Amino acid sequence: MEEKTVARNRKAVFEYFLLEHIEAGISLQGSEIKSIKNGQMSLAEAYVEIRGGDAWLMNSHIAPYNPANRYNHDPLRPRRLLLHKKEIRKLFAHVKLKGTTIIPVRVYIKVGRAKVEIALAKGKKLYDKRESIAQRDRDRETQRESNDRR
Repeated sequence: MEEKTVARNRKAVFEYFLLEHIEAGISLQGSEIKSIKNGQMSLAEAYVEIRGGDAWLMNSHIAPYNPANRYNHDPLRPRRLLLHKKEIRKLFAHVKLKGTTIIPVRVYIKVGRAKVEIALAKGKKLYDKRESIAQRDRDRETQRESNDRR
């Protein structure tokens, strides 16, 4: 199965420890899926909220699809995530008891359908972020050294 990544939340890996990943479908309108397939989506400030027994993708931006003109969608509207009730209950329990949050990591197209990869996440402290930066610099340096040897 071919997957085409449309949007990534690069800040998520830096800001949070990602504990568990889950794939979810997204309930979309016609103009939204067209816009996503064109790569017009952002997860920069997005998060997942559980309300009334459903999971909702909040604050994700899907740009209006120009050919849809007056039938276009609201770019920031909440979008329902398609998950099993058991998965929603599990996520809700983790968020309430353990002080974690749920964030979208990436959106991709899989067999013609838009999917979102969400993750249970725990916030990093400042010293954890510094360690991430130091590790990234070490990795970059070793990569440079291996390229210079060639």
